[in-house]
Amino acid sequence: MAAHVLRHADRLAEKEALRVLTDSTPERWSYAALKTAILGTGTGLLRSGLKPNDRVLMRLGNTVEFPIAYLACIAVGLIPVPTSPQLTEAEVTKMVATLSPAAILYDPAVSAISTPSCKILTTDHLLEMKHLPPAGFDLGDPNRPAYIIYTSGTSGKPRAVVHAHRAIWARQMMFDGWYNLHEDDQLLHAGAFNWTFTLGTGLMDPWTKGATALIPAPGTTPETLPQLLRDNRATLFAAAPGVYRKILTTSDNPALPNLRHGLCAGEKLSETLRAQWNAATGTKLYEAFGMSECSTFLSASPDHPAPNGTLGRPQIGRHIAILDETGPVDLNAPGIIAVHKSDPGLMLGYLEAPEETAARFQDNWFLTGDLGQMDAHGHITYLGRADDMMNAGGFRVSPLEVEAAFLPHPDITSIAVTDVEIKADTHIIAAFYTADHDLVEDELKAFAETHLARYKQPRLYKRLPALPTNANGKLNRRALRAQFKATT
Repeated sequence: MAAHVLRHADRLAEKEALRVLTDSTPERWSYAALKTAILGTGTGLLRSGLKPNDRVLMRLGNTVEFPIAYLACIAVGLIPVPTSPQLTEAEVTKMVATLSPAAILYDPAVSAISTPSCKILTTDHLLEMKHLPPAGFDLGDPNRPAYIIYTSGTSGKPRAVVHAHRAIWARQMMFDGWYNLHEDDQLLHAGAFNWTFTLGTGLMDPWTKGATALIPAPGTTPETLPQLLRDNRATLFAAAPGVYRKILTTSDNPALPNLRHGLCAGEKLSETLRAQWNAATGTKLYEAFGMSECSTFLSASPDHPAPNGTLGRPQIGRHIAILDETGPVDLNAPGIIAVHKSDPGLMLGYLEAPEETAARFQDNWFLTGDLGQMDAHGHITYLGRADDMMNAGGFRVSPLEVEAAFLPHPDITSIAVTDVEIKADTHIIAAFYTADHDLVEDELKAFAETHLARYKQPRLYKRLPALPTNANGKLNRRALRAQFKATT
């Protein structure tokens, strides 16, 4: 995977691979400097005693050290596990117990960690490694594990998703199927270095193509992004829909003369936002759909725009079906969106959970858990989740995980968590609870902060006389959302 990402580094040695957009002088990385830092870090990791197939938990901040360390691990056969810096110490402790990592790459500014029985390598160690002699690429079977990412499971327990080196091959299907990406492009991604959306779309994909990646410095606010896009002559812009929405509401001048189009993923793009962006900037937004278990596989592109209300169509080379319990459904009939097991972007499985992995397959198809319907031209309309999974700023979050975090609370007798729409196109996580009195919201928020990453924390708390249930006595979150909507 790493060798594929850096395949143009020698030919384009002096070309700018990365520009970190700071308030003053941008931090610039040539392809030669990038490759040197990655392979030097690879040498340092091996010299520290790590060996191929060791798992390496990444607890690093929003700096360039994150993608360098990530690719360095993959280059020398280690298996990196990138994680959100928002995770609490308790959440990380659970991950360590599941992963049994050989080392943790650790930035003390990110969060505290319990003393683990493994090696700790700090950012200072990583900075020293960049100048070591380059390691060689650990080439081998493309089906062997390359990296692990965590996703919030429907059971309420975060799941470790194992991906193979071949996953990078699948990303090429996006270059024409979504990006229209070229070597002379400058792609600005609005996310942080330590977000997997940024790692893939914002960094590895431009480098695989020989283009230039532009990443805003930490602390950059949405209203300043249009000026950064103009000043740096960005030709492509990638962000979650919420970022586009904030730009339109906070920027006085969203005009972007160099931008060909924008890319969005992570949450559903509304037709209203799509139209507003086009009217304000004269450029179009192209949406993509994927998940932790499989790289983006449905998308629109300049060559194949999506009809209003649809996600787009399967990228060339993808095999996608709409299934029910008996198999493929008729055209324009609803069902579960499924990916064929031969897709190179599909996960190897959940870590050490063969039964849970098998449960996600129907014959030769991986069931995404998302509902959709396909028309005669292959365009797929998204119909929502088949379960109660929530979307929080591009992160999928299980309500069961959030609810479980509140179980120790002494005053809460029962709790239900779901996402609710507080205004057009704006959803938040809300917690509805029963108790013998109204609880202080600030105290509930403080309780959540000690147990959950920020993106998993409810933004609204409301006491109810009772939680709605169905005829079988099971919690009915759909009724809860409808009840909330009716009272607002």
